[in-house]
Amino acid sequence: MDSIKVSTAQFENRSGDKSYNLSRIEALAEKAAIQGSQLIAFHECSVTGYTFARHLSKEQMTDIAEIIPEGKSVRKLIEIAGKINIVILAGLFEKDRKGKLYKTYICVGKDGLIARFRKLHPFVNQWLTPGDSYCVFDLYGWKCGILICYDNNIIENVRATTMLGADIIFMPHVTMCTPSTRPGAGFVDPELWKNRESDPTSLRIEFDGLKGREWLLKWLPSRAYDNGIYVLFSNTIGMDDDQLKNGCSMIIDPFGDIIAECRTLGDDIATALLTPEKITNSGGRRYMNARRPELYRDIIGQSHKPVQKVIWLQNDKKKSRKR
Repeated sequence: MDSIKVSTAQFENRSGDKSYNLSRIEALAEKAAIQGSQLIAFHECSVTGYTFARHLSKEQMTDIAEIIPEGKSVRKLIEIAGKINIVILAGLFEKDRKGKLYKTYICVGKDGLIARFRKLHPFVNQWLTPGDSYCVFDLYGWKCGILICYDNNIIENVRATTMLGADIIFMPHVTMCTPSTRPGAGFVDPELWKNRESDPTSLRIEFDGLKGREWLLKWLPSRAYDNGIYVLFSNTIGMDDDQLKNGCSMIIDPFGDIIAECRTLGDDIATALLTPEKITNSGGRRYMNARRPELYRDIIGQSHKPVQKVIWLQNDKKKSRKR
């Protein structure tokens, strides 16, 4: 396979405003194309917005969700891809013809839908159905996979996608800057975002600390390093409903090194050249070849009842809903 130039994006989406969000996707895709990128990846639910969905009923979720690939937004993404001559990866809520709802991430090109992945571990809204399969597909001679946000925290998902052949895994997120049991976690004050031009330092301290980037770097590069893959991490920046997110969309190589990252406090893209030699030479691929599955196949594959605590966090910090 030949080297490929790729981009990952961050932008401040508007809740439920598909037209606006698609306009930002188009503008950033055009910027990436000018830089020579052959594809650009956006965050999960980049078409629809994300956090606001925790308030929606099943009927409201059904209204905002779309059938794929016939939906209006999907057709618009295909139109943009053809106009700019770039492959686009973006997220939205999906409904199927039986009424089931999914959090979905798609890859489209000028000729139509290339791939679709349904999040394996969805939350934010109780009416979402978990996906039931991995996704690996061909793109410019590369094998690509998709895992959405929380899917990447279960390390078996990343290893399984790699073992299915993925050289690149797209990891769209809406993450960081929310409370959890982890020390240092918490919301970032929206006032800092409002004052980001006059006082970028205070905002950057919060964004780059344990509430944000510092936490991300505890685990994300290891997914690339351990598996010998390229990771395209995409995250929203700015206000997503009433929660502030810190962006820092980045591209990580098979050695676990960040080779491109969005560092502006606003809409932006990061672009990098991916070369197959890094995969071949990576420690992760040597480790894959050294595996002895007879030692642990029964341990890793043993039956258990999955437990996933889900908390829809709100900015008043007093209201939470557990499932």
